[in-house]
Amino acid sequence: MPEEPMAQGEIAALTRRYEQAQEKADREFGIVKSDLTALRLQVGNLDQKVGNLDEKIDGLAGEVRDLTAKVDRNQVQIIELLSQLVGRNPDAG
Repeated sequence: MPEEPMAQGEIAALTRRYEQAQEKADREFGIVKSDLTALRLQVGNLDQKVGNLDEKIDGLAGEVRDLTAKVDRNQVQIIELLSQLVGRNPDAG
């Protein structure tokens, strides 16, 4: 028994809609996949930059420790010199 022309028209319309939706889904999946790839590259670049910052921070921390030690040594020298001057006559040579 042949199908009715109206039913065939509805089936064809539904098939077209399905195919269009499938094409749209494929395009959108491609866009998402492309965006994900770009995001992965950006995360990789950020990870590398963070690694470089870690090295720089470690270097700066070492420099600050060295500077603190130098300041401490200078303070000790100043205290020693001031201690030597205590009780001396400022006008004496």
